[in-house]
Amino acid sequence: MVNGIPGRRPTLIEPERLKDFGEEELLNGDVRVWEARSSGRPEIQLTEPPKTRRMSEFKSQARPSTEYLRFEDISAATFKIQSAIQKTPCTYSRLSKQYGMEIYLKKEHLHYTGSVKERGVFYLLTSLTQEQQKKGVIVATDCNFSMAVAHHAVELKIPVFAIMPSSCSVPRLRVYRDYGAMVISYGTAARDSRNHACHLAKDNGYLYLEEDEQEAYLAGLGTVGLEIYEQVPKLDAVLVPASGQFGLLAGTAAAIKHLNPRILVVGVEPEGYPLLLQSLKTGAPCKDMTSRPNSKLYGDLAEHSLGIQTFQLAKKHVDKIITVSEESALVAMLRFQEFERSTVDTEGAMGLAAILAGQLPELRGKRVAVVVSSANMELDLVRQCVERALVLDERISKFTVELGNMPGDMAKLLDFLSREDVRLLDVCHRRHCDKTELFKIQVECVVETRDKTQSVQLRKTLCERYPSLRWLDR
Repeated sequence: MVNGIPGRRPTLIEPERLKDFGEEELLNGDVRVWEARSSGRPEIQLTEPPKTRRMSEFKSQARPSTEYLRFEDISAATFKIQSAIQKTPCTYSRLSKQYGMEIYLKKEHLHYTGSVKERGVFYLLTSLTQEQQKKGVIVATDCNFSMAVAHHAVELKIPVFAIMPSSCSVPRLRVYRDYGAMVISYGTAARDSRNHACHLAKDNGYLYLEEDEQEAYLAGLGTVGLEIYEQVPKLDAVLVPASGQFGLLAGTAAAIKHLNPRILVVGVEPEGYPLLLQSLKTGAPCKDMTSRPNSKLYGDLAEHSLGIQTFQLAKKHVDKIITVSEESALVAMLRFQEFERSTVDTEGAMGLAAILAGQLPELRGKRVAVVVSSANMELDLVRQCVERALVLDERISKFTVELGNMPGDMAKLLDFLSREDVRLLDVCHRRHCDKTELFKIQVECVVETRDKTQSVQLRKTLCERYPSLRWLDR
């Protein structure tokens, strides 16, 4: 009933759609559907039971190995060390125009101990447990790593002991004492001091530290790459000295390649000890090298080897390895003093030495960052290196000439050198010599010129004036 009027019940299903349900009939709005029934039972298909498999049939899939040095570790180290490690400058070099490329020097030698290894050492010491820090640490080699440990352990209130052989110089021992370390002189060689340090560490619970490939140490060294990337925009290449345990090269390369894989990373190592280059050729770290580095010039290389993890990082991230001669490194030290007003050691000058030697012609016109890793060299050795570099740069020359044994002949030679604006460093007058002619004397002179051009001109002029003149190689 709708408003008192009887009506039909509305159909719940539209008539057009009733055909979807089969045969139907409409009666007063009612729907009658004919049902179809099937006779017989449907067959039930039984599936086969799952096959039982033995455990040996399952192939164990190895999980992907975790990367040894992650970028997150380097970033964490950057945040941790910023309270104690200064951010070193990366400045444009005056040598850029001379060598046809934009050279930026990352001056890591400006750290308190004069070495980049402060970064890795500080992060390594802060990662030690409180129990290890209370007991103390001990080192036994005279190197940049040990000096960094001595300084930062004292700053962190960690007891530190330095076991040094008697061959260690007095000025170097004074440096360790000034940092606050307990210095003990033991043995005549580095091996004796190391054995004694290990014995003390075992008996007293000290932690024996030496430069190796610990992840915390590599992460701290890798912060150099982060700073270079921030300080030098549109960078094309980075030159890193391959020294010590090669941690600086591996850590810096890992950081640079993560930020920009297109940046070229070049490692530089001494020509007389190409450990990393030979290892990359053989595919594994070399254990026995026939040659040994010059212990005075490359002290941090003399007692170290290449670790497996460091080798893998260098193999993955370093694009090129080149070697530089000892002569090139000495001349690079001289260039630092003349153009950068800085005194660095041969290890710190290796990156610039590669450019001076002309081994990277593909970088002409590019923007290149050079890591200057250290400046720890004794004063007497620095003086010898500078003198040798002046000779190699053809600015100090030595010659002998036969003069007549007459008054004024010697004065004429000295007057000629004065007019040529040449500095006379040494002169030796030999009156009695078996090789000179009768009534002749032999004069030996050591002179210094302004540059190579003046040296060439002096040689030409002297040979024309004195036919008996002979130049001597020093």
